[in-house]
Amino acid sequence: MRNLVEAGQSPASLVISCSDSRVDPALLTGAAPGELFVVRNVANLVPPYAQGTGLHGTGAAIEYAVRDLKVDHIIVLGHAHCGGIKAMMNAAGGEWPERDFIGDWVAMALGAAEQYVQDESAEGGRSRVPLERLKSSPFLVERAAIRRSLDNLMTYPWLRERVEAGTLQVHGWWFDLDTGDLWKTEGGERTLLPVI
Repeated sequence: MRNLVEAGQSPASLVISCSDSRVDPALLTGAAPGELFVVRNVANLVPPYAQGTGLHGTGAAIEYAVRDLKVDHIIVLGHAHCGGIKAMMNAAGGEWPERDFIGDWVAMALGAAEQYVQDESAEGGRSRVPLERLKSSPFLVERAAIRRSLDNLMTYPWLRERVEAGTLQVHGWWFDLDTGDLWKTEGGERTLLPVI
């Protein structure tokens, strides 16, 4: 630890993880102190880039990790049985939580749920899952929220520049609390595959 104090931190990865007490990025990866820069929030969401007034805790952590710490990887780490995603699915069904902050926070990812929710007016033949069935298979939305956060990461101009230059990689991971399995994206793909 003395070396970390004297030399400062230089983590290779930023992990954006859920605040859920059952999912600890350092324990999950076996990382030692100083190896991960971690920001945790409800449902591991990344808001789109928005400059200006307001509080931007997650955005500030992303900026510090990318521009100052110069991390090589950003990992969005979601998990099974996420309470934030459950709140989002309830919101998609019209049941907004009566809270001061959670409703607005999870609303930013409603599109992740809505891409699966039955839409009678949708054209094009893309099959969608009815909301009630989706509630019994929340992993679909948990994984879609990871993809939404990966897309939102690319709205940060200085982050996108580094990705395009090949000096930064973004990854999506989903941890199955039931089995202990870890799923991740490969390369530029958005499909989650089991880690072997």
